[in-house]
Amino acid sequence: MILNLFFVLGVLWVYSNIIEGSVETMNRFKELGKKIFFCTNNSTKTRTELLEKAVFLGFSIEEDSIISTAHSAAAYLKNRNFNKKVYVIGTTGITRELDSVGIDHTPVGPDVMEGTLQQYLSQHFKPEENIGAVLIGFDEHFSFPKMTKAASYLSDPDCLFIATNTDERFPMPNLVIPGTGSFVRAIQTCAEREPLVIGKPNPGICEWLIKRNVINPARTLMIGDRCNTDVLLGYNCGFQTLLVGTGIHHLNDVAEWQSSTDPELKKLIPDVYLPKLGDLLQFM
Repeated sequence: MILNLFFVLGVLWVYSNIIEGSVETMNRFKELGKKIFFCTNNSTKTRTELLEKAVFLGFSIEEDSIISTAHSAAAYLKNRNFNKKVYVIGTTGITRELDSVGIDHTPVGPDVMEGTLQQYLSQHFKPEENIGAVLIGFDEHFSFPKMTKAASYLSDPDCLFIATNTDERFPMPNLVIPGTGSFVRAIQTCAEREPLVIGKPNPGICEWLIKRNVINPARTLMIGDRCNTDVLLGYNCGFQTLLVGTGIHHLNDVAEWQSSTDPELKKLIPDVYLPKLGDLLQFM
């Protein structure tokens, strides 16, 4: 019997649009006494902001049950007794979480290229002092100056290289929005270094729950809409996995992986598939 459930917030809503049946299904799980956690790679909001949005939309959620990459990255640095300054490529979701644990950081927002490269380097390039970590999340203002600064700081081998996640992109009707992974890989190429990835599918994001016996992996279900993060996290942690078709991956992707001989692709195959979370409600 499943006792614990990990939800991806994108399974419940997209932007501010509730996915049909998700409120009723998730709240029904709570009524049945299931222990529920919400795991997101979204670094643009703090846990408090995510909680406020979830409650406004009608979900029964507590802040302690939200596992976010911005909060986890700040906690990681705090646990290391980090005492330098963080160069942040991201949003206030990250900087507010850093503020909450007393870690100094650079401001976020636009950092645009002014003039030619020669002009920029001679007149405008002003590196910060005492940078001990580069932390990358989603940043709609990602730019050449930001990549230049990040790679320059990372030329110091003692400077930490941290990424909230490596989600590649967010496909939308008629366009594709670059994800955090696009920015991470650009800097990774330039800096010639590998980042520590905080978010899914890194099992470290929820490993503490297993080590403290808060959850039993064999009795835990991971519910997600992206196989290379959500389902793979479930595989890495020994959870059962459920893919819903309201996000990135669908049954045609699963069918392709099933016919592959690549063992890495086999890890992306979920145990169960449903078109949407609300389809579970009739069986509860």
